[in-house]
Amino acid sequence: MSLAAAQAKVSASSAPPTGLIEHEGETISNDLRRRGLEVEPLCLRTFTPSAAVLARSAGAYHWTPEGRKLADFTSGVLVANLGHNPTRWWQRVLSYMGLEHLPLTKPSSRDDEGGEEFTSAAPLTAYNALTELEILACERLIGNLQAAPGGARMQQVLWSASGSEAIQKALWAAMRRRPGADMVLATRRGFHGKKGLAGAVTGSEQDVDRDPRVRFLSFPTDECRDVELRNHRIDVTPYRVELEKLANELGPRLCAVITEPYLGGGGSFHPQPEYMQLLEQFCRQHDLVFIWDEIQANFGRTGPMYAFTHYGVEPDIVCLGKGMGNGVPVSAAVGRADVFAALKYGEGSDTWSANPLSSAAVLATLDEFESTNVLEQGHRLSAVLEAGLVRLKSTGVVTHVRGEGCVWGIECGPIGASTPEQVAIECVRACYLGDDRGRAIHLLGPLAGKVIRVSPPLVMPLEEAREYLDVMCSIFEHVKQRLGG
Repeated sequence: MSLAAAQAKVSASSAPPTGLIEHEGETISNDLRRRGLEVEPLCLRTFTPSAAVLARSAGAYHWTPEGRKLADFTSGVLVANLGHNPTRWWQRVLSYMGLEHLPLTKPSSRDDEGGEEFTSAAPLTAYNALTELEILACERLIGNLQAAPGGARMQQVLWSASGSEAIQKALWAAMRRRPGADMVLATRRGFHGKKGLAGAVTGSEQDVDRDPRVRFLSFPTDECRDVELRNHRIDVTPYRVELEKLANELGPRLCAVITEPYLGGGGSFHPQPEYMQLLEQFCRQHDLVFIWDEIQANFGRTGPMYAFTHYGVEPDIVCLGKGMGNGVPVSAAVGRADVFAALKYGEGSDTWSANPLSSAAVLATLDEFESTNVLEQGHRLSAVLEAGLVRLKSTGVVTHVRGEGCVWGIECGPIGASTPEQVAIECVRACYLGDDRGRAIHLLGPLAGKVIRVSPPLVMPLEEAREYLDVMCSIFEHVKQRLGG
């Protein structure tokens, strides 16, 4: 293809175009560019007039879907120092992961595809370019979200690599939507991350390094301190009064409310739906962006595919992560295109967002959830977990049990001279050491000091779950005896 034939249909103006970039002779690439413009905001990339679409890469070269070879002078923004898909490197990665038995695509014998040293495949880094994997991941994710009750506002995907980044990008968009509106309301004791604005909306007023643009809302922890209270409707009047007081105080400076389906790091508190519905109603009344952080709740963790369906709300932006990649680092803020449009080229971009490996992981995860009974299995496992964990109250170690789906928190009480926090630590340690038959349980350090999280994979066999819940009960009884209870 001649250079003239490949010229972009882009305005000669010095300002970056805000619409579609196309190139003559690139039918497949242009189709992917059009699809990408529908499902991703411009801010995900810095402006690059080529808007390259990459089909595969090997060594120092990329190939477009049309088969055109590009010498890579970017290394995917200084990432692919060893070249794209080095064969020995992939073999070493698989070996370190214990996957060396998996067949690796035979290296190409063609010199123009990398020879024996490189494997022709999707690149691991495609900064400021597009891949079909990325567009498919966007389309599939949006389709899955829109099919869920409450997902009607899901229009575009703003990718990121960590939960904190997804939260930060969602907040950036909300705070840029309306001039002068930069105040955010966040539910107290939530956890949204540790970086930047994500850290600012985490915790409470008493934490260090507070942002004056963030105010905190009361969360109904007392009303949902135990699973026995789950079906008790709560009076939301005090929370409505608090919201209206803040609306009167802050007025047009308010831009968003951010919350999470349950307080994870704050002690595993799962509120009644009417509280979350109140927050959404407040956002609709005052034209605020309702940001729903279900990074710790999505992909079946709380029961349904997405927690917003269980709580009966329709968010403007949903933040996803963790289970979406099943171990591969990937996250996203998904939501209204008009909100994301407040961010311009490059304002939501970073090195790793929408990389092909993450996109492939999202597609593989969606494949599993859409083609198997994993959600039904998780529902059955939830009932087993609830029964086994509630039984722990009989040991005298656990005072409260909270949770839903396959994410639960068990709150420890004091035993003898030991504080609840010390009891929780001892329970985690004892479970790790196991019983006299060598049956041991891996748990994380207690949340909020005294709450132990129980969140096995959704696919855990029911009989094994019952067995290990029995083991946990026995271990807790021994902890009670050892601590002098």
